[in-house]
Amino acid sequence: MGIFVSAIYIVFGFAGLIWSADRFVLGASTTARNLGVSPLVIGLTIVAFGTSAPEIFTSATASLQGAPSIAIGNALGSNIANLGIVLALTVLIHPIEIPLSLLKKELPALLAVSVLCFVIFYDLTLNLFDGLLLLVVLGIFIWRLMKNMKFLEKDHVSDQNDIINADEVTEYIADDMSTPKALALLLFGLVLLIISSNILVEGARSIATTMGVSELVIGLTVMAIGTSLPELATSITSALKGHYDLVLGNIIGSNIMNILLVLPVPAFLSPFVMESEVLTRDYPTMMIITLGCTYFLYMRARQGKKIGRVAGTVLLGMYIAYTASLIIG
Repeated sequence: MGIFVSAIYIVFGFAGLIWSADRFVLGASTTARNLGVSPLVIGLTIVAFGTSAPEIFTSATASLQGAPSIAIGNALGSNIANLGIVLALTVLIHPIEIPLSLLKKELPALLAVSVLCFVIFYDLTLNLFDGLLLLVVLGIFIWRLMKNMKFLEKDHVSDQNDIINADEVTEYIADDMSTPKALALLLFGLVLLIISSNILVEGARSIATTMGVSELVIGLTVMAIGTSLPELATSITSALKGHYDLVLGNIIGSNIMNILLVLPVPAFLSPFVMESEVLTRDYPTMMIITLGCTYFLYMRARQGKKIGRVAGTVLLGMYIAYTASLIIG
C-alpha cells in the first residue's frame, strides 16, 4: 500500500470514527433516556465514553492487530495534543474564564491520574494488573463525581458548571426517537466504529512501514492529532458562545479518560513491553505540558483573569517543539 492510498485510508478512517461516535452516543443516550436513566448518569457514563470512543476503538483495533504501541502513543499523544493544540488554539482565538470548580475537582484528579500513569509505566510493561488498577481508579472517579453532583441536587445547590453540563447532555438525546430506532442507531454506530478503526489502523501501520518510523511515533502524531480534532471544534465553538467551563471541562475530562479508559484496552487485549522512549520522552512531555497548563490556570485564577494568549503561545510552542523532536529523531 502506497503513501497516497494509506493517506486515504487514514482520512476515511478518521471521518468514519468521528461520525459513527456521534451516532453511537445519540443512540445510546436516547435509549437510556427512554428507559428512565437520568441525564446526570447519561452524561457521566455514555457521553463520557462516547467522546473517548475514537481513541478506545482505535486502541482496541491496534492491540488486536499486534500494534499496541499505536494504542500507547494514541493515549499519551492525545493528552499532549489536547493541551498543546486544542486548549492552546482555543485560548489564542478567545481567552476564557477559569471555573473555580475545575481547580478544586477535575484538575487535581488529572494530576493524580497522571502520576498513576508513571507508576504504571515505570517497569515499561502494560499488563492485566495495570488495566484492572486503572479501571478501579476510573470507577472511584466516576462514583465520586456522581456522589458530588447528587449532593448538589439534593441540597438544591448548583453552580454554572453543573447547569451547563446538564444542558449539554440534552444535545446527545433525540426527543422524538423510539427505543427500537435508538437501539438500531446504537448498533449501527458501534459497527461503523469497528470498521472505521480497522481502516484507520491499517492506514497508519502502512504509513509507518513506508516511511520507516515506529508505530509509537505514528500513534503520538497522526493518530493523536486526528482523534483530537472533535475536541478542537467543540472547544472553539464553546469558547465563542461563552461556555468556558465546557472548554476546560471537556479537555481535562478527556485527558483523564485517555489514561483511565483508553490505556486499559491494550493492557487487556495485548499486554506488552513498551519502548523505553515512552518513559524517557513521551510521558515526561505529557507531564510537563500538564504541569504547565496547571500553572497557568492557577496563576490566572488567583489574579482573577482569563487564561489567554500568553498561555496559548507557550503551550503551542511546547507542542511544536515536541513534535519537531519526534520528526528530527
